[in-house]
Amino acid sequence: MHGMATEHSRPAVAPTRSRDYAVVNGSYMSALAALGVILHRRQRSDADPVTSQELMLLALATFAISDVFAHERIATWIRAPFTMESGDHRPERPRGRGLRYVIGELMECSRCMGSWSALGLIGLRTASPAAAGAVTAVFAVAGANDFLQAAFRLLSEVDNEHGES
Repeated sequence: MHGMATEHSRPAVAPTRSRDYAVVNGSYMSALAALGVILHRRQRSDADPVTSQELMLLALATFAISDVFAHERIATWIRAPFTMESGDHRPERPRGRGLRYVIGELMECSRCMGSWSALGLIGLRTASPAAAGAVTAVFAVAGANDFLQAAFRLLSEVDNEHGES
């Protein structure tokens, strides 16, 4: 029984503390506030509001970016300091403790990465509308491709099921 946990053992040390989450949330909120201040100070007459069409492209781009960071092999090198990866390079769980662990949790969550991706795209749109337009278009097309590929797979599966009956 040496080295084994028992009912009376000290509880395992939590990998995070509330302040670790506060740092990440504070960073996001600070970046969001800074973006708001920059936009307020500019008050340019040529600053266009986000149109419905652009909003759809930004949503698709945000989906594609967050999916790449949270799930795809190509982003393994970015996630590696923060997540343990499976044999097929998919994130399995966060690494370490504290802020490193919290960032690992963030990087495994496509919804969480979506919030950061959206902030980055809007920040880029504020700093350089032309660059943001190009980046948004590339990732929006990639996001649309993801949906089309998923729809094709689904239709193929349905067709194969009906063909076997």
